[in-house]
Amino acid sequence: MSTRTAMDDTRTPSRAARIALYAGLVVLGALVAAAGALVQAAWFPGGLVLALAGAVGLFYSGTQLTGARGGVGAPAAGWLITVVLLTASRPEGDFVFGAGMGSYAFLLGGMVAAVICATIGGFTQPGAPAARLGK
Repeated sequence: MSTRTAMDDTRTPSRAARIALYAGLVVLGALVAAAGALVQAAWFPGGLVLALAGAVGLFYSGTQLTGARGGVGAPAAGWLITVVLLTASRPEGDFVFGAGMGSYAFLLGGMVAAVICATIGGFTQPGAPAARLGK
């Protein structure tokens, strides 16, 4: 006979699982940035909307998956590092981003999306009830 309680089902993940989750989110952020960099210029303006929607979806999913606001930091870091690396010109003279408005909208829109996803509500403070305390 098992004496499992409700607390056993809501265990926190191990440290190794959390590290793997955040590392996976960084990789996904890099992939979304690379795909978005190619799509936003190919099908303007629909590609720009699609690229930003992918970034917003990943950032918001990171917060929901980890259950914390810090969950947007890992994919946003991967996204930002990849975008910065893709904006640098190479010795051959090629680079992914052009000097158009779509490229700047993708860069700024992705950063704004990360900030918005990090600041949206819906999370309770640890150890506190969900209701507001006091007036």
